[in-house]
Amino acid sequence: MIRLLIVDDQELVRTGFRLILDFEPDIDVVGEATDGRDCLRLVSALQPDVVLMDIRMPALDGIETTQRLAAAGSGARVLILTTFDLDDYVYAALRAGASGYLVKDAPRAQLVDAVRAVARGDALLAPTVVRRMIDRFVRLPPPGDLVLPEKVRLLSDREREVLARLARGLSNAEIASELVISDATVKTHVARLLSKLGVRDRIQAIVLAYETGFIRPGDRPDSGKNVGLDRPDGLKFRG
Repeated sequence: MIRLLIVDDQELVRTGFRLILDFEPDIDVVGEATDGRDCLRLVSALQPDVVLMDIRMPALDGIETTQRLAAAGSGARVLILTTFDLDDYVYAALRAGASGYLVKDAPRAQLVDAVRAVARGDALLAPTVVRRMIDRFVRLPPPGDLVLPEKVRLLSDREREVLARLARGLSNAEIASELVISDATVKTHVARLLSKLGVRDRIQAIVLAYETGFIRPGDRPDSGKNVGLDRPDGLKFRG
């Protein structure tokens, strides 16, 4: 059973989400919070698996709340759901530690699937968010003009190959097939590269990889270098 906390300052919105999600047999809405401070208190008390988080709220917004949850080592995964599909919000939410980002006009089925995906440990982005990420990183200087941080340079050659394929949205099974290694070996490489990079999930690793120039949009897997996002219709980074 997925324990879910809904965080939104509008009561009608919270009620609507509860009606949709509590109806699902594998989802239990354990509480509702009206702002970020209320969220932090309830996460500590209720220990939800997933937090459905609005961005714009009084007292403490969703981005800072997500940052505080990550800094506190909370096991709850944050799924951002907002009407504000704007670059600054998207990027800030992902950097803060959110495991997923959807806009509020997403279909009901997509919302339910997103909650389940995030609960499984997957990281999920709406298609519009993926396109915005690509557009943002295309404007960065070429990789040769950037100095990779030490933690990226500490990755082994194989870990870099795995990270490059994560950026294409490949599952562990697909990565294993491309690199001709076992699923278990891929899982080990993923765990190690996340630890070396100091990030909690695949989205955080990919944001860091693009931000540093380690991965560039348009790079091809057979180039001998890095691989870019080639799924502009959306990504689900699967375990």
